[in-house]
Amino acid sequence: MPIAYSNIMTGTIFAVLATLGWALNFIAPYITGEYSLYDFMLIRFLIAGVLGLAVLALCRAQLRTLHRGQALRAAGLGVIGYLAYSACIAAGVMFGGPVLTPAFIGMVPVLMALLGNATQKTVQWRRLIAPLSCLSAGLLLSNISSLLQPTVGAGSWLLGLVFSIAAVALWLAFSVLNQGALAHLPANTTGVWSGLMMAGAGIGALALLPVVQGLGLLRLDTLGWGIAKAGHLYIWSLVIALSSSVVGAWAWNAASQRLPMVLSGQLIALESLFATLLGLAFHGRLPTLLEAAGLASVLVGVVIAMRILLTTSPLSTATCSCKAPLPD
Repeated sequence: MPIAYSNIMTGTIFAVLATLGWALNFIAPYITGEYSLYDFMLIRFLIAGVLGLAVLALCRAQLRTLHRGQALRAAGLGVIGYLAYSACIAAGVMFGGPVLTPAFIGMVPVLMALLGNATQKTVQWRRLIAPLSCLSAGLLLSNISSLLQPTVGAGSWLLGLVFSIAAVALWLAFSVLNQGALAHLPANTTGVWSGLMMAGAGIGALALLPVVQGLGLLRLDTLGWGIAKAGHLYIWSLVIALSSSVVGAWAWNAASQRLPMVLSGQLIALESLFATLLGLAFHGRLPTLLEAAGLASVLVGVVIAMRILLTTSPLSTATCSCKAPLPD
């Protein structure tokens, strides 16, 4: 049965909203002001933890259906997929510039599908040569363009590359582990599962507080925790926590209900585009020719690969639901 035009338009709007919300994770290095990235990440995930506890309070009946091992697993996944992943993204952008890390993250949907194809082969690998060549070329151009930026030295670029690769590895690990855990959850518990993840990320940030304080990495202790001085930090932390962990997940659920997987899988690539545009906006410049070519190549590779993979057979649903869901 043909999908209604209104459903496609509404679903696309929700997908754009979701990917834009996720892309806000990439602006962390630009909105700290006098404070450090450590200050921002601490506040952001303490707020996310409070939001997670609020979700748990609202989903008490669901929480009682989970056993302790499942709750601990969800909290651990929150540390991996929320706290560690976001920290690597922020560090990658800080050291590598506004293009490098988004280009790497743009590969995640394809890599998820490739993992599914490797474990249960459904597409001949030779059919993936063209999109994988586009992705490789895009990453090469993005690395070259980042290295050539006057504000990025060789050592800084290398750190940006390491953190970008770490972010991809963490999200792939999170997606695989989360998908396996979700398969064994009782019905109607995705809301409390997401709440547990957010709470776990908050607990992880709280546990790291004495470490970063001991290393002298927090400027909150010297510049002050007061709203008059750190108010912008609290506001941005709340905005990004809400937009990424709550609004983004909700909007993606709504988009997935209205769009065919072939389309929704490709729209994930918008996250990288929005992340790059936001980063360039904070830098106050247009993309260079190399940056534009690299990002375009990655996006083209993602679209071609997703079309091949998703029209061939229903691969792992993690391709289109890699962000932890919240209740509709």
